[in-house]
Amino acid sequence: MRTFTLPASDGVAIQVHQCGGDPPVRAALLLIHGMSEHTARYAEFGAALAARGIALYAPDLRGHGATGHAQGLLGHFADHDGWQRVLQDLHALEGLIRERHPGVPLLLFGHSMGSYLAQAYLLRHGPGFAGAVLSGSNYQPVALYRLGQLVARLERWRQGPTGRSDLLEALTFGAFNRTFRPTRTSHDWLSRDPAAVDAYLADPLCGFRCTNQLWIDLFGGLREITPLANLARIPHDLPLLVIGGERDPVSAGRRQLDLADALRRAGLERVSARLYPDARHELLHETNRADVIAFLLDWLEAALAARQSCHPKEIA
Repeated sequence: MRTFTLPASDGVAIQVHQCGGDPPVRAALLLIHGMSEHTARYAEFGAALAARGIALYAPDLRGHGATGHAQGLLGHFADHDGWQRVLQDLHALEGLIRERHPGVPLLLFGHSMGSYLAQAYLLRHGPGFAGAVLSGSNYQPVALYRLGQLVARLERWRQGPTGRSDLLEALTFGAFNRTFRPTRTSHDWLSRDPAAVDAYLADPLCGFRCTNQLWIDLFGGLREITPLANLARIPHDLPLLVIGGERDPVSAGRRQLDLADALRRAGLERVSARLYPDARHELLHETNRADVIAFLLDWLEAALAARQSCHPKEIA
């Protein structure tokens, strides 16, 4: 991977990781990573994409990775309107990708928190994509997100916007790991691969607690993307894949299928879902990641082929 800087409208320097991109480029993929991690962790996936002629562009979101390190505050989008600012950053990056690769189809991949951002982005800019993948995602009632946002607001009142709440940590990541008792580490829920979990724990840009304000931003984003009337704004003919592990505590398996069902009920006509038995949250760092990557590449190729059959002149 190589890295470049994308200046945001408010002066934040968004660090973008790129893999591939040298001609000939058949397609490009915009990847949105999850909470408390960064995009350099997706180098193996990026190399596999590049070998197929698909250029990967993956920003370190605000408060994450090299972007957050440069900001001096990991786990914090912004003091105000953080969710919207992240979406604006993604839109600026999409524009740059299209400028670099005119006429080339663009794909979208979002993992965990990135899958929520991907849905919010598709609500606004969906018609430009050839296909989208939602990994490690879920679908739950809006009332749950209202409650979560209320708790986060109370914690902001108690600790301030950049405070980091023990309560929010216990209700989320702490609860995820209890599923796998007796546990070896605090993050056994991520993967069955001990080496992958240990690498995550040893990485200073992973595993940090997010601020109260980021949690408020996140719950607000989840409230937006949950109503079917909003999901219906995603283009109905967009090929969309929901993928995850059956033992992912973020979704408890079933909630990923609930997401696929909700997207279909919202009118999307080309939704597919795949769950891997015994796999946990991070499929691209799981023991069967080679099989997962092979499946993803085949699915992305099928999405591109379907686009080519409909719009042959738009393929470079």
